[in-house]
Amino acid sequence: MLFKIIQAEQMKLKRSPVWLAFFLLPILPAFMGTFNYVQNVGILDDYWYSLWTQHTLFTCYFFLPATIGVYCSYLCRLEHTNHNWNSVMTLPVPIPYIYLSKLFTASVMVLATQVWVGILFIISGKLSHLPGPVPPELFEWLAYGAIGGIVICGVQLCLSLIIRSFAVPVGIAMIGGIGSVAALSKGAGALYPYSLMSIGMRANSPGGPMICTPGQLVLSSVLFLGASTVIAVLWLRNKDVVAA
Repeated sequence: MLFKIIQAEQMKLKRSPVWLAFFLLPILPAFMGTFNYVQNVGILDDYWYSLWTQHTLFTCYFFLPATIGVYCSYLCRLEHTNHNWNSVMTLPVPIPYIYLSKLFTASVMVLATQVWVGILFIISGKLSHLPGPVPPELFEWLAYGAIGGIVICGVQLCLSLIIRSFAVPVGIAMIGGIGSVAALSKGAGALYPYSLMSIGMRANSPGGPMICTPGQLVLSSVLFLGASTVIAVLWLRNKDVVAA
């Protein structure tokens, strides 16, 4: 049953304008990061690793949280229009499946976005004529970053379920991404959901260890996802979401 609901969610994405955000938004930080690197190549002398810091500076704190916000708002947009919650909530399916199907769909989009981010990084490095091979840690950066991105999906889906607006949750995602800078500077990055992506992607120190252990990152991610799921399910069960 859950698989059928996931298929229904994926049908929303066919010929959807959300794919413009998927393709275009990651290009902007890649361009900005590469430009910043080329302009400061005398200072940023660690080649591929320095380029990664410039890409993730814009990707993790500005563009990718907003992109995930767009994904989640779009997945909830149809239900928020034309009283469609009436139809959804009367379906003979468990309420948790409604949220989990959206979370799975958004998570798949995050994984695809991470692949696109990696491709853009490699292209940018080649166009910048960087010497040496692509860092072998790239897959690890993207994989751990995807875990943090899925956490943002969980939070943003909760917001998009509660807030009947497309733009407001996206704005919150942007603010959340910027706020992760402050959380990291205070040493509380692992306690702030929007920071986990930048931690996983080694945004500040790609050549060094993660600021927390992988186990801590995964534990924080599981806790945030669990809390988001509980809040979303309780909201769907107890709030009058059918009265759009």
